[in-house]
Amino acid sequence: MDDIVKAAMAKWPNVPDCFGWLGLDARGNWYMRDDRVQAAGAFPASKGSLLQHDKLIDFIQRNYAADEQGRWFFQNGPQRVYVELESTPWIWRLQPDGRVLSHTGSPVQVQQSLLDESGKLYLVTDLGIGLVHSADMALAADHVEAGAWTPDGVCSAELQGRGHFVRSPQAPSTKKPA
Repeated sequence: MDDIVKAAMAKWPNVPDCFGWLGLDARGNWYMRDDRVQAAGAFPASKGSLLQHDKLIDFIQRNYAADEQGRWFFQNGPQRVYVELESTPWIWRLQPDGRVLSHTGSPVQVQQSLLDESGKLYLVTDLGIGLVHSADMALAADHVEAGAWTPDGVCSAELQGRGHFVRSPQAPSTKKPA
């Protein structure tokens, strides 16, 4: 996490969390979701504006983490901006030299591969569980054919529990019990 973010958190410790405003799609792209977009529907059906500013994307990715409940967020100064996930908190990019990188650019060590009922390939790594980018499936097939990965079957509905993540974090209820 950036030092400037840590300093802002210390200076303003009680800034309310933000929900619904940021999304990560299954290709590792970030989307800004304003009130209009959120009113139009849930992510990813209503994605919002694709972020294309490289420095903003880098800032988000350096300050991307999960809380104890498995809700992923971007720490924006003192404010935690929770992320709507189309698939998983990580999108893996396979490299021709055999390395696997996260959508944030971090190298990872593959521990297990999983294949769901629709043919999507997931990797469990030292960072957690993530989806292999659709553009990298030919490289993934090479790993499977070479015996480097032997995918285990998984039901897509089990991924959140198995990977301890929440696709659509919600603000805690502020209603008082009746």
